[in-house]
Amino acid sequence: MLLPFYHKDVIEAGCDEAGRGCLAGPVYAAAVILPPDYRNDMLNDSKQLSEKRRYQLREVIERDALAWAVGVVDNQEIDRINILRSSILAMHRALDALSLRPQAVIVDGNRFSPYRDLPYTTIVKGDGKYLSIAAASILAKTYRDDCMKALHQEYPCYRWDCNKGYPAPAHRQAIREHGPSPYHRMTFNLLGDDAQLQFDF
Repeated sequence: MLLPFYHKDVIEAGCDEAGRGCLAGPVYAAAVILPPDYRNDMLNDSKQLSEKRRYQLREVIERDALAWAVGVVDNQEIDRINILRSSILAMHRALDALSLRPQAVIVDGNRFSPYRDLPYTTIVKGDGKYLSIAAASILAKTYRDDCMKALHQEYPCYRWDCNKGYPAPAHRQAIREHGPSPYHRMTFNLLGDDAQLQFDF
């Protein structure tokens, strides 16, 4: 069973991101503040849930949370400042958008940058340990999936409706055949080998 909080007796926001390892599209992050006595046995790391269950839980999270928000950093910004900084920036943007000010932050993973003057704790595999981080992982994942499904309508050859921009073999083969789209992260190894990218724009 996931734990309800890390910091006791404070308003705590859980944060997580989605899309860090993708070749295309933005990185999304979410911040969620749950009631201090919240319980939901269905909540878990988004990667452990089916797509149907993730969307069902998104509705529950948005209904039950004291506050929630999503932050986004697009592929061009990722190329400018790198994916680690972009993931943290997306989490900061999600925290900025919360309707309720947190007093502490817990973050999935082992890297974060200070947000204002709030105390924060990084927790490896935190999305499988704390309810608010698990909730954030579900929101970040589902909202990013919605984005990639929409981008698929513009560029169906990459099959982002299926691979969501991750480096699946068919995705990389489509890049070889069609070149990169305006949504690809040009600082990433798009082809998955040592070949130099020499695309015409």
